[in-house]
Amino acid sequence: MTATQILFLIAAYFCVLILISYFTGKEDSNDAFFKANKSAPWYLVAFGMIGASLSGVTFISVPGWVAGSQFSYMQVVFGYLVGYLVIAYVLMPIYYKMNVTSIYQYLENRFGVVSYKTGAFFFFISRVLGAAFRLYLIAIVLQKFVFDDFGIPFVVTVSISILLIWLYTFKGGIKTIIWTDTLQTLFMLTALVVAVYLITDKLNWSFADFFASEELTKYNKIMFTDSILAKNHFIKSFLGGMFIAICMTGLDQDMMQKNLSCKSLKDAQKNMLSFASVLIVVNFMFLLLGALLFIYAEKNQIAIPTLDGKVKTDLLFPEIALNGGLSITLAIFFLLGLIAAAYSSADSALTSLTTSFCVDFLGIEKREKHVQKGLRKRVHILMSVLLIIVIVIFKYVLDSNVIDNLLKVAGYTYGPLLGLFAFGIFTKYTIKDNYVWLVALLSVLISFIIGTIPAERLGGYVIGYELLIINGILTFIGLLLISKKSKA
Repeated sequence: MTATQILFLIAAYFCVLILISYFTGKEDSNDAFFKANKSAPWYLVAFGMIGASLSGVTFISVPGWVAGSQFSYMQVVFGYLVGYLVIAYVLMPIYYKMNVTSIYQYLENRFGVVSYKTGAFFFFISRVLGAAFRLYLIAIVLQKFVFDDFGIPFVVTVSISILLIWLYTFKGGIKTIIWTDTLQTLFMLTALVVAVYLITDKLNWSFADFFASEELTKYNKIMFTDSILAKNHFIKSFLGGMFIAICMTGLDQDMMQKNLSCKSLKDAQKNMLSFASVLIVVNFMFLLLGALLFIYAEKNQIAIPTLDGKVKTDLLFPEIALNGGLSITLAIFFLLGLIAAAYSSADSALTSLTTSFCVDFLGIEKREKHVQKGLRKRVHILMSVLLIIVIVIFKYVLDSNVIDNLLKVAGYTYGPLLGLFAFGIFTKYTIKDNYVWLVALLSVLISFIIGTIPAERLGGYVIGYELLIINGILTFIGLLLISKKSKA
């Protein structure tokens, strides 16, 4: 496909999203923007959350990770499933009982204002970085395969991407996103199935032939149990995945905002269990796609793409889909799937950042009614500008696989949230609220120091995703040190 054809496809796609936003954003109220009036059907939320959870990171980066890690990512995915059960039956009942708009209001009720602001702050940092990672991935693909041909600089590419999201979310917010995410998830899953089918067909394989092929055995190892010292050992990956799910979904305003839009706790739990089940299958399919891509590249002497002189396995899927000698059908579905995967996550991130900043930091619910809507809209623009700045910075600092970077950063930013919520739920202690920010900051700093210790100094032990657990434990211990007897 030419750059012009791709551009027209993107324009048509966003016209559809803006049309959806026209019908869903007519009310333009804060209650619809933040909570979808608590009337969203659970099955729509569940289906849309698949796309929001996977995002462009899974669509491109998970397949690109296969050459270096094989199917070890499934160990993390199995941990996700247990984490989602904890969310459904431990965290959700708390949120629904308190009827919160922001889940960090729980921390204010349990500990005090400083704890509340600390939790909201760490979510804010986590979500800005997470959304920027996801949007950075779509931006570099659009830059390489579309905008470079027109001589358009990267910062303009990013700005256009954010502007398009702003256009279809600025009125309806979460109410619009529930519907657009449903459409985008459908596009993403269709693209996955079409890609697997067309590449296997080009290799003259049936799906059964691919499964039985000797080439697949180079990539399909799932369980790594040889050495506990290794980063990808099963126990470390499984526990890391479990706590990543708890933190990046259950303690994340972005993902929980969708769940809180359901009519009841029971509906929200059905949503979470359905979502978790489908997610396992979808992630496995993306890993199979990754193996297919590397097999196809090797058989057809397709080089791994580079960006600014650095090898980027994340770009292998777009390279093969757009320039790999396959049909235009794959190119079209790839682009639809990529855009859908990237924006289904990014649009909800922009909305949740706006919600968190308005509710948690500006106290919008306590302000006069006539100023609330205008304030929300100004914050929505501010969050858009912030994302543009962070994404442009990423272009110059990221040098490895995006999903690995994303999970690594989560270990630092979500750890204090894990410790705070665990301490609140599983103990009866009160704490000296004014010192919570210091505990959280020290936990992150100590975790960072631990994470940078060379493996040689730890007897060959490589710290992986368990750093999130370590960070949470450090926060929990710190809170214990500033705790006091409950007045109850």
